[in-house]
Amino acid sequence: MTTNNVIATNQRDLVTVSVAGEIAHPGFPGLPAEPYRLASDGTPFLLPTYGGIVYNVSVGDPAFGWAADCVHPGISISHSDDNKNRGLNVFACIGNRARVMTGGASGAMGMVTGKSGRFSEQVIVHMSREARAQMAVGDQVLIKAEGTGLTLTEHPEVSLKGISPRLLAVLPSQEEDGHIAFGVAAHVPAHLVGAGLGLTSEGGSIHIQSTDRAILNELKLDQLKLGDLIALEDTDSRYNHGYLRGARAIGVVASTDGPRAGYGPGIAVIMTAPAGQLGSFLAPGTNLADLLEMAP
Repeated sequence: MTTNNVIATNQRDLVTVSVAGEIAHPGFPGLPAEPYRLASDGTPFLLPTYGGIVYNVSVGDPAFGWAADCVHPGISISHSDDNKNRGLNVFACIGNRARVMTGGASGAMGMVTGKSGRFSEQVIVHMSREARAQMAVGDQVLIKAEGTGLTLTEHPEVSLKGISPRLLAVLPSQEEDGHIAFGVAAHVPAHLVGAGLGLTSEGGSIHIQSTDRAILNELKLDQLKLGDLIALEDTDSRYNHGYLRGARAIGVVASTDGPRAGYGPGIAVIMTAPAGQLGSFLAPGTNLADLLEMAP
């Protein structure tokens, strides 16, 4: 039976702490000087990428079909100090509330919906389209971070990663032969897990490879939406992301598709287990926009 709000956790023991960043400006590396990147077939391209305020892409929109390279929906924030930015990226949890502290949208409330990994290391925050229209690059956003240290007390083999108690409480779940399973919009086979493998699973993201459009269509992965919950099969994300037969990771589609080889929609992992202790079942429409009742 699918249930909500019945999972035993250590939530009462968690520490809630503030972390903050500024709306990040989109950027390109200084070298090489040309801004072009290469698509999977070797074709140079120049498209919008991560960072900034994205006015017309939001959680709940399609993850595919945009003229973009792994764009973040809503706004992307970071801290100019690398050590503090690492703290922001690790401690901010999906489902945490965010508040704009400066600028024309000061006081507006939003929610953490994802993270991006190596080379960008930004936290992705949903804000209403109305609020985004009043915001500017450099505005400060404060996050009430709660979730680091969260555990499933009856399923300690499942490692939770950057998920807030608020989100965990509304996920569809059920018990299956002594282990816990969560509802997802899709299952992704291990051979489609790409960029991000080998990197730390504390903050950041891992990507679904999208070069093979035929297999995406066959598995209906090209119908994914930003904010969908998905399961990565045979993927162990306890410490670093990697292949392990029988392991499973569950995450959120945090960024759009892109044309580079090894890349595609970015996934922010929220839980994982190494040997069958974590299950998943198809629950079409399992998306942050509905689960957390996000303002459009």
